[in-house]
Amino acid sequence: MTTTTATDLPKAAASAGRPPARSRKPRGLGRHVFLALVSVGWLIPLAWALFTSLRSYSDTAEHGYLSWPHGLSFDNFSTAFDQSGMPHFFWNSLLITVPAVLLTLLFASAVAFFVSRFDFRFNIALLMLFTAGNLLPAQVIITPLYKLYLQLPLPSFLSGSGYFYDSAFGVITIHVAYQCGFCVFVLSNYMRTIPREISEAALVDGAPVWRQYFQIILPLCRPAFAALATLESIWIYNDFFWSLILMETGDKRPVTSALAGLSGEYFTNPNLIAAGALLTCIPTLAIYLILQRHFVGGLTIGASKT
Repeated sequence: MTTTTATDLPKAAASAGRPPARSRKPRGLGRHVFLALVSVGWLIPLAWALFTSLRSYSDTAEHGYLSWPHGLSFDNFSTAFDQSGMPHFFWNSLLITVPAVLLTLLFASAVAFFVSRFDFRFNIALLMLFTAGNLLPAQVIITPLYKLYLQLPLPSFLSGSGYFYDSAFGVITIHVAYQCGFCVFVLSNYMRTIPREISEAALVDGAPVWRQYFQIILPLCRPAFAALATLESIWIYNDFFWSLILMETGDKRPVTSALAGLSGEYFTNPNLIAAGALLTCIPTLAIYLILQRHFVGGLTIGASKT
């Protein structure tokens, strides 16, 4: 006959309330399977482009793109890099992307600071006005914008044509105008999570509004800035529509237009274009890898409350 001591009671109660080991199911298994399938689905086009770019055109023309490769090389990458003049177009993209991202974040943060830290009658209406601009398709406004760009003058050091049309400054301007709405929406929501007591304490200490903006609010928004800088850099860098319509001189266009130079009038090499497309992806991947930690932090801030 066995006796139960006082120390055995908690163990017995814990074992009684614990489900059998066989009945346990791994939590989130279906979710992880779904995410894995989605990830594979996103990687298939990239893997297919890499596979195609490593094969010669004669190999795919003779055996087909679904056949086993008879030779792999990086010749298409070197040919695409030299034939399209990518170093020059990479520089054009840099001249457009960097100022556009910096100006977008500066203007958007100023508007977000105003609508999030001050209470006035048209606070929400102003925020909705900036956000509504992103809902308008670019194709709808391109005709009046094109005519406007042909009439707006610019100094000669900003535009060789003397107008917004056919100038990098004109493309930067439309990017800033078009991307500010999204950035204002994100930054205003982020700034609302910053306690107002910080601004009130700074106001009591005699800090003016500009000092609160530059020295208090902006440093606290660093994760949001990193996330937006990553997204905006990728979006503006990958743009082809605005530069195609608003630029006439081919040498002024960004790197996305360099791919168009790889297509001939009567013959197009898909393997060469695939290699060129992968080369244009390198800067965006580098930006994401550099800002990855801040990017993830900016997306997850506010997801849980303590």
